[in-house]
Order: sequence, then structure tokens, then C-alpha cells
Amino acid sequence: MMVRLFDTLFAFAVLVLTAPLLLATVLAIKLSSPGPVLYMANRVGRNEKPFRMYKFRSMHVDSGGSEITATHDNRIFAAGKIIRDLKLDELPQMLNVIKGEMSIVGPRPESPAIVAAHYAPWMHESLKVLPGVTSPGAIFYYTQGDDLLAGDDPEAAYVANLLQPKLAIDIAYSNRASFWSNIFVIFHTVVTIIAKFFGLKVGPLARDLVASKQVLHRSAALQTPKPKSKADAQKQMP
Repeated sequence: MMVRLFDTLFAFAVLVLTAPLLLATVLAIKLSSPGPVLYMANRVGRNEKPFRMYKFRSMHVDSGGSEITATHDNRIFAAGKIIRDLKLDELPQMLNVIKGEMSIVGPRPESPAIVAAHYAPWMHESLKVLPGVTSPGAIFYYTQGDDLLAGDDPEAAYVANLLQPKLAIDIAYSNRASFWSNIFVIFHTVVTIIAKFFGLKVGPLARDLVASKQVLHRSAALQTPKPKSKADAQKQMP
């Protein structure tokens, strides 16, 4: 109840305090690329319930292509790059928070196509909680994505290099999350965005990286077939 109340009040406050910035973003989109201001992204929410996540549009309409957007993706229009770099495209998600579809802090919601095609059983643990606007995993993605999404196929690079560690970080964080740790994640996110905009690097916390390795190790152990006992082996002998 406390988290829900905080999320709602925080989302309302963000929308009010950033109203001039929201208006400037709307004008920048309208002047840069024809089409709607908002982009409705299909996402998988808590308990695998689908919902539509609001974002400011940063790519040309009907540009198609990969589910994952690389840093130098030619689908992004000029103002869209600034909007993405400053994470202004995420501000409309405060409406998702007010509607109860998202939380301020929680695993970033994934597209149904990525979940269906690439989620291993252990990854579905991240879908037991409300998805969030930010998270330790999102910070990892934001700071490491430029290097790990290199190549001609950003979706393949995302699945190979980012999906597992990002989800492992968020699952590990979910196990220790508290009201005050969520406040710190919000602060950490703001500092990270500002630092990256000025060419500095503030990465994920070391303890989150260590905890994520434990999640990955545990998931690997669960996926490894157990050796058969001598009795079971004898039963299967002809």
C-alpha cells in the first residue's frame, strides 16, 4: 500500500514539475517528424498480463525493423536522439504508474515477442512484480548498452549480451528491495542520466552485479540435468 501511494504521488509530481519540459518535448517531436507524439508499446506486465506502455515517439512512423533500438539506429530522428539520451521518452510512463500498470522502480517491461522467443524459465521470476520506469537492471542497460549492442543485429546482440545480466540484476534486486532502496535507485538513475549526458560514466552498483552472478549461477544449476542414480540407470537398461 505504501509503495502504491508513493508511486502515485511521485508520478503526479513528476508530471506537474516537468510540464514545461513535456511541452518542449511535444513541440520538438512535432517539428522533427510527422506523426503522433506518443508511441504505444506492447509490453508484458505483472503475472504476464499484457499492457500498452506510453512513450514519447523518438523514431519515424512505420519505420519497422528490430524490437531493439541501437545507439546509432537510423530510424531515430534528430530530436529523438536527445529525447532518448535524456530519457524524456520515458516520462509518459508516469501515466502507466498512475493507472497501476507500472511502478516507479521495477524490472523494465519487455515486449511480448522477446518474452515468447527468448525468456528461459528462470527469467519469468521478473514478471511476478510490477514492471518499473527504472531499476538497477535498467541502469545496467543504459550504461552498458552502447558497447554490448554493437553489430548489424541489435536484437541478437541484446539477447546474447544484455538480456540475461539485466534480468538477473533486477531479480536479485527484487529480493532485497525496500522503500528506501527504491528511493536510492531513483536518485542513482537521475545521477546516471546526467553523468552520461556530460560524457561521464556511472554504472550499476557492485553489489547488484555480484548478486546477479549468483542468480545466473543458480539458474544454470537448475537447467543442468541431474546425474542419474545407479538404480535409475539400471531401470533403463534393456
